[in-house]
Amino acid sequence: MSGDGSFASSSVARHLARGAVGFGAVIGSFALMPAFGPASLLLLPVGFVALRGCPTCWAIGLIQTISMGRLKRECADGKCRLVAADPGAI
Repeated sequence: MSGDGSFASSSVARHLARGAVGFGAVIGSFALMPAFGPASLLLLPVGFVALRGCPTCWAIGLIQTISMGRLKRECADGKCRLVAADPGAI
């Protein structure tokens, strides 16, 4: 996670690749248990690092990555709301 509280990646393709590695490692760690025994659980940390902690964090990051540049936060008089970004400003 970056310092700004965002789970977003620099591109959707990069985020989906991280998800493929993360989910593949988590699922593989259990699927390979019959063949490799408890050693297959060494894939779990790889999966959780790729997912930045949890599958929910990854999903939030996907939404943030997709909306990046399309939405902006506008605050006035102590109230904030999301509005469509100016297409020329991107």
